[in-house]
Amino acid sequence: MGYRVVDCEDVAPSDDRDCEMRRLSEPAGLDNVALNRFRAEPGQEIPLAYHYHEEQEEAFYVLSGTLSVETPEKTYEVGENCLFAVDPRSPQRAYNPADADAAVSVLALGAPPVSGDAVPYDPEDEEE
Repeated sequence: MGYRVVDCEDVAPSDDRDCEMRRLSEPAGLDNVALNRFRAEPGQEIPLAYHYHEEQEEAFYVLSGTLSVETPEKTYEVGENCLFAVDPRSPQRAYNPADADAAVSVLALGAPPVSGDAVPYDPEDEEE
């Protein structure tokens, strides 16, 4: 048996994002899921680009604030204590709008935890 308690504030934020991102899988010893905590100020994006995953399912649980998620069909507004789930091959871009009143905090899960699975998505390619 194995158990771990991780204080998320003890995990250093990644320096490769516009917003604050704390990668929690490794500190928690998780091998089968990617687990990250994000905090995005107004005007900040969570992903590196509008994208989809070939294999990975994603789920975004909003801890506080309101998360906006752009998809090809519409933009969803996901409130506190709500979950937004994304199937593989479903393009999305999660962000906190520039006119938001406050930061948004999100717990994001992805499974399986694959590397190099994100594919950039350009909505203008669909219009051609």
